[in-house]
Amino acid sequence: MSQAVTLARPYARAAFAVARGAACLPAWSDALAFAARVAADPQVSRLLGNPRLTRDDALRLLAPEGADEAFIRFLGLLFDNRRLTLLPEIAGLFDALRRDAEGTMRARVTSAVALPAPELETIKTALRRRFGREVELETAVDPALLGGAVIDAGDVVIDGSLKGKLARLQAALAQ
Repeated sequence: MSQAVTLARPYARAAFAVARGAACLPAWSDALAFAARVAADPQVSRLLGNPRLTRDDALRLLAPEGADEAFIRFLGLLFDNRRLTLLPEIAGLFDALRRDAEGTMRARVTSAVALPAPELETIKTALRRRFGREVELETAVDPALLGGAVIDAGDVVIDGSLKGKLARLQAALAQ
């Protein structure tokens, strides 16, 4: 995995530079997300490694309808360098560069039950204040948490779940 990210990083940076220069970051983000979803499919992934796959067929398969010429050339470059299988990593790195440039971040809130909108807004406000960025919240429900929530905001994980508190108490008592 880390090798794939290492290989994908220069392509993501190049794609970001081209998209930023053309002022079309959202369009490139959408196009990369589409291509990454297609490339991540197990059947397509095997096909991308097939030496009989032609460049035109690969581009038709991976380029979304209405993609700009620069994006199609980028896919062609990936094809020529045998890097089409890196599209999921490239898309992820591209989005991270885009969020950084736009001053936003993504956070995931996992709770034992669905949280009401006012609580989510309170969490969003606290994260915005802590990180100094706009926050896009993604929510999930995991009944195994028993209560509370776990907030995953990039490099920071805040475990306020009952399950996490019980685990910390158990570890403290064991010592």
